[in-house]
Parts: sequence; C-alpha cells; structure tokens
Amino acid sequence: MTTVEDASRPSRLADPDEGISIEELGLAARNHALPLEALRYDVTPVGLHYLLIHYDIPDLDAGRHLLTVDGRVERPLTLDLAALRERPRVTRRVTLECAGNGRALLTPRPVSQPWLSEAVGTAEWTGTPLAPLLREAGLAADAVDVVFTGADHGVERGVEQDYQRGLPVSEALREEVLLAYEMNGAPLLPQHGAPLRLVVPGWYGMAHVKWLTRITVLDREFDGYQNAVAYRLRTSADDPGVPVTRIEPRALVQPPGFPDFMSRTRVVRPGPCTVEGRAWSGYAPLTAVEVTTDGGVSWAPATLDPATPTGHLGNDSGPGAGSVGRRSPESAPDGPVVDERWAWRRWRYEWSATPGRYTLGARATDASGRTQPIEQPWNRGGFANNLVQRVAVVVTAER
Repeated sequence: MTTVEDASRPSRLADPDEGISIEELGLAARNHALPLEALRYDVTPVGLHYLLIHYDIPDLDAGRHLLTVDGRVERPLTLDLAALRERPRVTRRVTLECAGNGRALLTPRPVSQPWLSEAVGTAEWTGTPLAPLLREAGLAADAVDVVFTGADHGVERGVEQDYQRGLPVSEALREEVLLAYEMNGAPLLPQHGAPLRLVVPGWYGMAHVKWLTRITVLDREFDGYQNAVAYRLRTSADDPGVPVTRIEPRALVQPPGFPDFMSRTRVVRPGPCTVEGRAWSGYAPLTAVEVTTDGGVSWAPATLDPATPTGHLGNDSGPGAGSVGRRSPESAPDGPVVDERWAWRRWRYEWSATPGRYTLGARATDASGRTQPIEQPWNRGGFANNLVQRVAVVVTAER
C-alpha cells in the first residue's frame, strides 16, 4: 500500500502556533498515561499503567494462539500457550516507559501521540525466558538480529505492516528478556498484549512487542519500518539517525497537596512536607536523585530507597533461573521471587514549605554518568526525552 506520504521520513513537526490536532486528541483518547498520584504504588495497578496501542487491539483466541520461531535457526519451532507455560516460569518487576514520553513539551512539537511526562508504569511480568527458547531452536552462526512480529496490523507513513521490532542477538539472549503471559499475577489483558508479549527490561516500550505471533532470526540487521524509520533519534528529516534503545534516567515527583482542576497546580499547606516520587534508568543502577523547589536554580539531595537485595531468584516451576531478586511482599510465603533489578526506586525529600509559589522537580543520575537535563536536547521524533519535570505548587498562608 502506498500514499502520498514519504515513508522514508519521520512524521511532521507542528507549526509554531499550531495547537493539538483532532488526530492527536484521538490518539490521546485511545492511549493513556499514568496518573501521577499512582506513583505511590510499588507495582502499578493494571488499569493505571500507561498504554500505547499502535494500530488496533487484535482479536486473538488464547486457546488457539501459536508462536513460531523461524529464520536462521537449525530447528524451527511452533508452540502454543500451554507449551510455553510448561517451560521454566519467572516473574520480573519491570518499569516500562514510552519512547515518546515528553514529546508534547518539545518546541517545535513532533506531531504524534502527545505525551507529557507520565507515559510510564511498573508491573510484575510473568512468563518464560526467551534465551533458552532461542538456544533450543539453534541459532545459526551468522545470526545478527531477532525480529518480533505482533498481530496488530495497520498503516504508518504509507507503509502497511504488522508491528515488528528487531533486537540484536546479544540483546535477545539476555537472561532477563521474557515471553510474558501474565501481568501482576493475572493473565494479560487484551490491551496489554494478550495472550503473549515480549518484555525487554531496560528498553523503551517500542521494543516490548505485544500480541506476539512470530520470532524470526535474520543474518542481517532488520530494516523494517519500526527499526529503520520510526524509532530513530534524528536532528533533521534527512538525518538517518541512530536507533532508540535503552531508557534514559528519569525521576518523577508524586505531586504533593491537592490540585486545581484545570491547571493541575498543586495547593500545599505550610509546614513540613514530604516530597517523594520514583526514579529509574535502563542503562545502569541509580546513584542519586536531587530535588529542586525553585525550578532548577538550586538542588538538594533526596533519600533514595536501597537497591534490590541480593539473592537467588527461583522459578514458580521448572529449573532455577539463577538471577538476583527478592520475594514479592504481595506473594504468599511459597510464591515466586520477584526480580526487581529493572524496576523504579522510591525517593523522598523533606521540605519545609512556606507561603509562596514554587516549581518542584527532581533529577536522577545513574552509574553510567547519565543525568537529566534542565533544557531538553531536541530530536525530530520526540524520543528519549528525560527533561526535568516541573510541578507548579502554591503554598497557602493558612494551615
């Protein structure tokens, strides 16, 4: 299928005075962000987890669903969901963030799903590790990329396609990558990829292919639309760009006090106020979170919750996976141990609020040296934004 659009170029930029379009509002109505007050939960309730659906939610029958593994493998495989459930089973707590989070705050604005800063959520994903399945199929010596195909079908920039994303073989073979069939202890819901999806801890959401039907091993880099055109960091339309991959460090403030309905400005009583939130990174463990109450003029260290304790991660059934984790507090004493290495961490800051107007924010730094910018470097697709959040607060004169 072709249209007048140039499929080799990213979507357009909004004109300087152009408001959000009906089409963008339509996308925002289909998809939704995390209400920031839900940062209170270690594990995001399923209905509050951010959601992005590229095309339509496919109508799939879990009882008849098949996963095919083919391409550059010695032994092509076809498995149903029952066969996947018989394989070693693990649970991992993983923070997912949309690659376009923050896009609507850029100037000029890339025209697409108009996210602010809340396209994120953390869930406990249960499934079977991908790497043993690939090894069982027998990767060819010349294997380069692994392509994951979902059942959702549509048109993007004139290209008719199933949603497909590719990973380098080295990433696909990471022990923590999952073929997931449960979310927060229950079967996947249709909008979250039922009956089967990919979970790639540390990577932006575009890599976590939903409604997974096929895994194909290639002897070359995958040049499909979502890899070669859509999810790339470009400075101009003619820039070939570089791929979007791992999640940049980010901290979000759980807004204190109570909100004005339209502006979402927070109203806080004077006196001691605990400012808190969550922070995460897909590159390396966090080393610090800092908080500002004056829009970034000055910063103070926050208290960051400890990282995951070290221990052996067992499976619900089958051989042990040999990973780092701890038992989920929500699970029964004999329930699964949950790997939390890829989940957000809570932070806190004690603020003495005095009457006036303030702009709160937080910035995270990880062990790779990455930290959040005050001014966001711009890219044409609006991807991998981790600009420091700004939360407007009015502290009243009365207690």
